Amino acid sequence: MAASRQHRLVTEGSRAPDFRLARLDGGEAPLSELLANGPILLAFFEVTCPICQLTFPFLERLHNPAALAVYGVSQNCPEDTRAFARHFGVSFPMLLDREEDQFPASNAYGISSVPTLFLIERDGTITRVIEGWQRKQIEWLGGLAGVSPIRQGENVPEWKAG
Repeated sequence: MAASRQHRLVTEGSRAPDFRLARLDGGEAPLSELLANGPILLAFFEVTCPICQLTFPFLERLHNPAALAVYGVSQNCPEDTRAFARHFGVSFPMLLDREEDQFPASNAYGISSVPTLFLIERDGTITRVIEGWQRKQIEWLGGLAGVSPIRQGENVPEWKAG
């Protein structure tokens, strides 16, 4: 895990720490801009994390800008992040929480393992924190997005630590 372990994970009901991160496709994105159209799901990850590799194709199925926009927050370089997105079929926007910047978002959110997901309401309140892979939580998020992220016959675990 790249981020510092000295910070505490932000909790449900707290205000989401503000940030301004580089977009993988260019420019920068402040949290306020991401929240302008409604709730978002921030998904912190590393490209070499096997649980992130399991989780992100399901997050791709959840991504619906009209209902629940998903944003990946990569702790890796742009080249590795692009390769990850291509390999795992991820098209939702990616933000870069860079080591050379000392992982400002990861530290502000208290990330100690990946994947860690934060459901943030339009007003900036964190209403769900999910660490690792949790099938029931992914299905619950699917209900918010109006999709079934896990398809019939898919053999996926109930839980995996990040």
